[in-house]
Amino acid sequence: MTNIIINGYRGRMGQAIIARAARMQGVKIVAQTDKENDLVGNPNEGDVAIDFSSHNATVDLARWCAKNEKALVIGTTGHTDAEASEIRKFAKEIPMVWASNYSSGVNTLFWLTRKAAEILGPDFDLEVVEMHHRLKKDAPSGTAKTLAEILAGVRKLQLDEAARHGRVGIVGERTQSEIGIHSIRGGDVVGDHTVIFANTGERVELTHKASSRDTFANGALRAALWVVKQKPGLYDMQDVLGLK
Repeated sequence: MTNIIINGYRGRMGQAIIARAARMQGVKIVAQTDKENDLVGNPNEGDVAIDFSSHNATVDLARWCAKNEKALVIGTTGHTDAEASEIRKFAKEIPMVWASNYSSGVNTLFWLTRKAAEILGPDFDLEVVEMHHRLKKDAPSGTAKTLAEILAGVRKLQLDEAARHGRVGIVGERTQSEIGIHSIRGGDVVGDHTVIFANTGERVELTHKASSRDTFANGALRAALWVVKQKPGLYDMQDVLGLK
């Protein structure tokens, strides 16, 4: 039995993980934490913490996990560069899975995006479009950032320089070094992501649409079961799924 601590249990993903864990063999939620030191259960009994809270809460959780020798699964997005750098330091002490998306389908999209970019080559223009519910706080989504990072890596570009977050006004013709990233917010959309490869006379689009948070909850719990058996280090969902 793998005992799990949920950080951010009041949120949509926290609730989805709790509900899914109740129907999954081999896992047990032993503690639930949220803002303002809200705590239910005993975190000392946990083997691994799953974080779906807020970007400014992950560093403290990672520090606590390292101090108490707990594995960690991070699903929270929107971290600043300073926060991300601090979190990575703890991977020297504990096993940690950090992924922008825990869906098996989205991680397949990551793999397909890399292959398509390699096969289609530099003549295709690259655009990433994502849509989420109206309550999502960060933009672009962590998944869209990962997709853009994959594209930039294949093209050997610096994403900070290549990224175009929407376009307005007289911006001139599109350059080959641009990677467009566009965020749409509205309604109760769980998460849609499309990668567009556009050339003269043809266009390839890779799309993933999530209709239920269960897919992310399943993936996060799968990652928790996997990471408790690993040595200290920083892993992602591609490691969990054996796609590397």
